[in-house]
Amino acid sequence: MKRLRSLVLGLFALCSMVGMAQEAEADDTGYIVKVGQVAPDFTVTLTDGRTVTLSDFRGRVVMLQFTASWCGVCRKEMPFIEKDIWQKHKSDSDFILMGIDRDEPLNKVIAFGKSTGVTYPLGLDPGADIFAKYALRQAGITRNVLIDKEGRIVMLTRLYNPEEFSALVKKIDELLK
Repeated sequence: MKRLRSLVLGLFALCSMVGMAQEAEADDTGYIVKVGQVAPDFTVTLTDGRTVTLSDFRGRVVMLQFTASWCGVCRKEMPFIEKDIWQKHKSDSDFILMGIDRDEPLNKVIAFGKSTGVTYPLGLDPGADIFAKYALRQAGITRNVLIDKEGRIVMLTRLYNPEEFSALVKKIDELLK
């Protein structure tokens, strides 16, 4: 019994240290990924029922927009993403844009897309498991990840800032030249 208790306590301590190590690796905005590293791979189901995997888009510039219907900043940012990024590049076969909705059911994500007027693909992230590959689960949702054709992260944004958003638009344009 004592051995079992010691084993359980040891496992608990180890799990706690792993959790603290992850938090220690996060930057001040909650990102656990860094510019220059290969973007963590994932598979997501889009609202139209298609399933896509990030690594299948190697050779293309990819923008991930983490979002949720309850996020006011997301609602503010999404029309700009639609107008200044998606409408400009949606016909470019070298560009992919995906909104990834955190932990909401399909019907809510579809309604959210309609209410914000976005036409770019939205994916479902049950349990925020995709989000957790990029940022701490308890970190705020509004964030964009820009990935180059080699699959490396080239820009990370947090919240909506007009100057930072302009830099994101400019970086996408540069990568697609």
